Amino acid sequence: MANGRSGPFISEGRDVTVTLITGANKGIGFETAKQLSELGHVVYLGARDVERGEKAAAAIGARFVQLDVTDDASVSGAVAAIGSAEGLLDVLVHNAGILTGDDVDGPTALRVFDTNAVGIVRVTQAALPLLRKSANPTVVTVSSSAGSFWAVNNPDRPEFHVRAALYSASKAAATMVTVQYAKSQPGIKFNALEPGFTATDMTAGFGVGRAPEESAKTVVRLATLPVDGPTGTFQDESGDLPW
Repeated sequence: MANGRSGPFISEGRDVTVTLITGANKGIGFETAKQLSELGHVVYLGARDVERGEKAAAAIGARFVQLDVTDDASVSGAVAAIGSAEGLLDVLVHNAGILTGDDVDGPTALRVFDTNAVGIVRVTQAALPLLRKSANPTVVTVSSSAGSFWAVNNPDRPEFHVRAALYSASKAAATMVTVQYAKSQPGIKFNALEPGFTATDMTAGFGVGRAPEESAKTVVRLATLPVDGPTGTFQDESGDLPW
């Protein structure tokens, strides 16, 4: 359940920014939640597991909301709780994602795409009414250049050596969905990003990667864009990326 102040807020004249982050009890999502909380955002930390989510939220002064991006009822309930407490949503960060091994079969493909791509659609569609009430609505998708045709075919890029067909394909879909939302929702900024190769539970098998707090900085930058900031882009920490 979510804890929030009572009564709806109106966008104009508010001095708070309400942010929802999916898959935020650890890794890049957690560090993004922490950094945005430190910037003064009212952060709703979304996670499937109640115990882990509540513990993570308490550690950084965020508000926990149970959220499984593969479950329509869970998504609707989470967004409804935020709407009831806050009246709107300013920033949505799609961070939830999974990485499978070398298994390539129908059931695995459905599970990966359901989390990494379809989940973006579920949460975005549920959140659109609240985002439209914001004076500066912003959506950020933590995607990956492992889903970039340019990167995976470039021998000078680390993605060239990554063998994760379903993850890569689902992240290509995640980026495209984000860009298409930018086209269909011109009043809301939608941007996708490559956060950089990061040492998280999801990438533990690779044995390398930088600290999540470093990668979270790019997410935070895109989550705090001004009203006239870019939309429909795919970026990393250095700027726009081809894909």
